[in-house]
Order: sequence, then structure tokens, then C-alpha cells
Amino acid sequence: MTISPCRSRFFVDYKDLHQLLLAVQKKCCKNHPQQIVSISLEIDLIDPLVVLDKFSQANTLNFYFENKSKGEAIAAIDAIAKLEIGGKERFTKAEEFIRNFLRNVIHFGNSRQPFAGIHSFAGIHFFCCFSFFEQHHQPNYPFPAATIFLPHLQVAVKNECCTLVINSIINSDVNIQTILQEIKSKIEIIQSLENYSLHSDIFPVNLLKKNITNPDKFKHSVLSVLEKIQANNLRKIVLADILDVSSSNAFNLFKSLNNLRQLHPNCYVFSTSNGKGQNFIGASPERLISIQNQQLITDALAGSAPRGKTPREDAENANKLINSTKEKHEHKLVLDFITQRLSQLGLFPQILSPRLRQLSNIQHLWTPISAVVPANVHPLKIVGQLHPTPAVAGAARDIACTEIRNYESFERGLYAAPLGWVDGSGNCEFIVGIRSALIDGNRARLYAGAGIVAGSNPEKEFAEVQLKLQALLKALV
Repeated sequence: MTISPCRSRFFVDYKDLHQLLLAVQKKCCKNHPQQIVSISLEIDLIDPLVVLDKFSQANTLNFYFENKSKGEAIAAIDAIAKLEIGGKERFTKAEEFIRNFLRNVIHFGNSRQPFAGIHSFAGIHFFCCFSFFEQHHQPNYPFPAATIFLPHLQVAVKNECCTLVINSIINSDVNIQTILQEIKSKIEIIQSLENYSLHSDIFPVNLLKKNITNPDKFKHSVLSVLEKIQANNLRKIVLADILDVSSSNAFNLFKSLNNLRQLHPNCYVFSTSNGKGQNFIGASPERLISIQNQQLITDALAGSAPRGKTPREDAENANKLINSTKEKHEHKLVLDFITQRLSQLGLFPQILSPRLRQLSNIQHLWTPISAVVPANVHPLKIVGQLHPTPAVAGAARDIACTEIRNYESFERGLYAAPLGWVDGSGNCEFIVGIRSALIDGNRARLYAGAGIVAGSNPEKEFAEVQLKLQALLKALV
């Protein structure tokens, strides 16, 4: 690994930090029940996945997010505060939770110092995952309908610069000397990880069993949906399918994430845990929204075709995709929905030039959309306004969501739902949790879907779903 251009030698003025912590505690004794001290440091370049491997435990919340092609990765470990909630108001209550905590934050270090003029991952970040539906129908699904947490430890890389953030809750009862010693200890451990690599001696995963959903059932569902589309009850529905697999030994989270980032460098590789031993991971091609310095960008990503085995076949597939009436119709449903929903919030969306999003095994029609976000519009308001888009639900959306419940016998949970982070300045990054898997020890459930519109072919739609499932399975084993 190359050395960070903003090499820091991990300098921390512990005397200043000690004085700050004492002053904060004194303030807590007078008129504040508690305060959060957020310490931000530039550190030598380290792989956030290595930090996750070292510090994460089955009984703690954690979050991982990486886009290899953009040179960005962030790991968040252990929660000092969390909100777990469901229902119609989950996005609003998540926003309130974040706003309330931000009133009691004291920064130490370079939390406001951007790297090379670009927003860094310094300062306080809240990590969020929302389920597809506001409430689960199946009570045993292992994740809440919404989880928002403030991590104790956060390590991030952007543009080959690395930031460490340590958040601590200070109140009148805590021992400041103990907190200071814990901070020192964590920094020393992170210093020692510079040449640490992910386990190379992990035993390979040997699949014992694969439970594939009945192909005829999925194809029959597609035919049924097509009849409803023809009857003008709806214009599109996204049908998902699952693949349940089990192994002789537990799936290794870190090896799987490492495989995903190698196999899908143009996707957002992600993982979030529930603190009970289960993890939801994947490699999503679809960004929901990204906001940096009030500049929003979102993606209309719908309409797909397989990659070709030769350059000629690949070009032919791309050409068919670009000229397909059916695929262009599916894409326009998503594009129109996003622009309308952003306009309803008072934003003025700008549609950028359409293009192809070419991944390792599949290619999509892709139109980026930009907008300026007013200071009074919180990122979670936009997330709540957009989710779920027709790219993962259908059109009309409410009818499509009702039909999804009728056709799919499994709980979607975090599949096709928003996952990401928001900071204290209104910056955020949220993706859509597609091409994903729920990992529980030696068992995994893989999810993938396909958009059904007029002109869809049941055989082709089933083949598309299997293509996506097999790409994910490859990373797990």
C-alpha cells in the first residue's frame, strides 16, 4: 500500500485533549447532562476494511462502505448512540435524532479541515440503514425497519488521505483518565495495523446446500404481472428472488467484502451489522443520493442487458439495450419519478446526458441527475421522498409495493433499501441495497430482482435474476 500524501505521524496533543475533556465534564456538571466529544485526526494511510476486521465484534453495530473506483472507503465500529425504529415516520424521526445529537457535539482536531479542497470524512457521521418496507411482515427478520447510529470509531480514506474519528460521550460520572487511556490505546493499535493484511489463511467455503426458488413460480409471477400491466393496473413492478445457501463453515465477512471489491470495483461495496451476529452485505451499482457542499447527484438506473463474451458481442448487446423500446420505457419511468419527487421538495433537478453503466457481468441504462439542495432540506427528507424508486419497486409505486407483498413469499428487509451516512454539515452518501446477501454464520440468503414492464419475457427476466445471484455467490465462496 502506498503511503498517504498527507502523512501525519499520528500526532495527538494529549495534554490539550485532556484539558478539553475536563472542561467538557465541568460543563456537564453545571447545565448539560451529556456532551459528545468528536476527535478527528489525519493518520497514515490504512485500509478501513483492515480496521473493521481488527475491531468489529459480533455484538456491536458496524458499517462498511467502499467505492474502489472513486478511491473512497469508510468503516464505522461500535455505537455510542443508536435509534432503532419502524413506521411511517422513520425518516422524520431519524432526522430529529441526528439534529438533537448535533446540538451537543464538541470537536477536537481537524474535523473541519478538507483534504485538497474536497470534503473529507472527518468529523461526526451518522450511519443509517432503512428496510424496504416501513414495517416487517415476518417477525423473525433480524434487522429493524430503521437503524441510525453514531459510531465510537470511524476510519475513512478519500483521495489517498486517511482520517480517524473517535467519538466519546462525556457526562459528570465518567472517568476522564480512563477515556483518555482508551483513546490512546485505540490509536496505538491502529498505528500497528499499517502493515496488517486481511487473513490469508481463511479456510475456503464449501457449499453444502443451495435452495433455488422454483423457476416456474417466478416465471408464472412474471406472466401474472404482465396481465395486470396489460389491464392498465400498473406500468412496472420489480420482482425479486432469493437463493439460500449453507456452508460447512461460517462465511467470512472480511474475505467476502474483499472479494466483492475486487470483483466489482465500479460498485458500492457495503456491509452493515445488527449487533446480534448477522450482516447484510453486497455490491450495489445504484446510488440513491450523494450530497457534497449542497450539490446533489442521483442516478436513474434501469434497463439492463448482459455483457458480451467478446468485444463484438458486448457492443451488440449495448446497442440493443440503447435502442430497446422496452428498456427505454423502463428507464424513463425511473427518470420521471426522480425528477418529479425532487421538484416536489422545491429542488430544481437538472438531467445530465444519458449513458451506459457497464459492470463486470451486466450493463444498465444510466442517467445522472443533479440539483442544488437548500440548507433547510435535510438529506433524510430527500431519501424518504425518493425511496423506493420505480427502479426497485415499480409504477405506480404504491400499487407495485402492494403487489410485491403478494408475489414475494420472503421478507425483503434491507434488500433494495437505502443504506448510507450523513454528516453534521448536510453531506451524505446513500446507495440502494441491491445485489445483496444476508449472512448468518454458515447460512446466507442472496437477493436479486428484475423490472417487469410491457414487453418483458419471463425466460429472460428469470435469466437476468440468476445472473445477478451467481455474481454475488461467486464473491461469497
